[in-house]
Amino acid sequence: MQDLVKVVVDAMGGDNAPEEIVKGAVEAVNRQEDIFVYLTGRKADIEGELRKYTFPKERVEIVHAEEVIETAEPPVMAIRKKKDSSIVVGMNMVKRGEADAFVSSGSSGAILVGGQLIVGRIKGIERPPLAPLIPTKDGVALLIDCGANVDARPSHLVQFAKMGSVYMEHVVGVKNPRVGIVNIGAEEEKGNALVKETFPLLKECGDINFIGSVEARDIPAGVCDVIVCEAFVGNVILKLYEGVGAVLISKVKEGLMSTLRSKIGAVLIKPALKETLKAFDASEYGGAPLLGLNGLVVKTHGSAKAKEVSNTLIQCVTFKKQKINEKIKECIQSDAASAE
Repeated sequence: MQDLVKVVVDAMGGDNAPEEIVKGAVEAVNRQEDIFVYLTGRKADIEGELRKYTFPKERVEIVHAEEVIETAEPPVMAIRKKKDSSIVVGMNMVKRGEADAFVSSGSSGAILVGGQLIVGRIKGIERPPLAPLIPTKDGVALLIDCGANVDARPSHLVQFAKMGSVYMEHVVGVKNPRVGIVNIGAEEEKGNALVKETFPLLKECGDINFIGSVEARDIPAGVCDVIVCEAFVGNVILKLYEGVGAVLISKVKEGLMSTLRSKIGAVLIKPALKETLKAFDASEYGGAPLLGLNGLVVKTHGSAKAKEVSNTLIQCVTFKKQKINEKIKECIQSDAASAE
């Protein structure tokens, strides 16, 4: 098992657990030969789902956890009190080095709190951000932060930019990724206090390709590869993105079915349209990693189905093999050395 990337999956987290979570895990081990999956949660429930599928049984193991952290529970209290929950058990496996990554569709608050309290931050990291990939005209961009730090400071945003650059270059394969800060205009003097203070700091960073301010309307056009913002702004961008995308897809389908002529046209364009709309399917891009921790923690949508879970596990393999945590540590240590 030395050459395998070991991923713990919270089988009890999310709206579609355990059915879709287990199905996604099985799809991942069938797709990729270098992944080993631990499924944490109630053993009887997980075994019942696994019996539905054919898969290499030597690469899937159940780790029993009796408790489940519900979405409405206070995160800190839940993490501290429910030691035998699927989230806490899984994160402790990452902390002890028994697994390389932890994936969950469960409580966002519990995952953020558990990531910091159990897995722990890389030395020098001030605040770990959540960083999902979002579709653009030319591919994808990394939105950082989208939900972890609503009270971020300028120094936090600078670290987000650096970690995001490392991720985009080594996981997504974008050379010299362009970094932009979300603003209400392109001019340097615009923005709130946080943006105004952060802009010159990013401008001075020699180890990132900072291109300046980015307006929200320019994000879908792919003007930059790393979109830097604090979590309130990032979460609004993400949710609006998902909502508009869903409505547009719905309206396109409605229009194609509106008349006999459009239905005939729909048959002709269906293959091309399906491929185009696929680019706006969030499940294609996996989950949002919580960057800057001592181990990889990834949050998938609460409504995640098998495809998203499977793609997230494959994403974890790339993260591990590209040694992203080691590269982030090098980046932060280099900054600390320069400051001395």
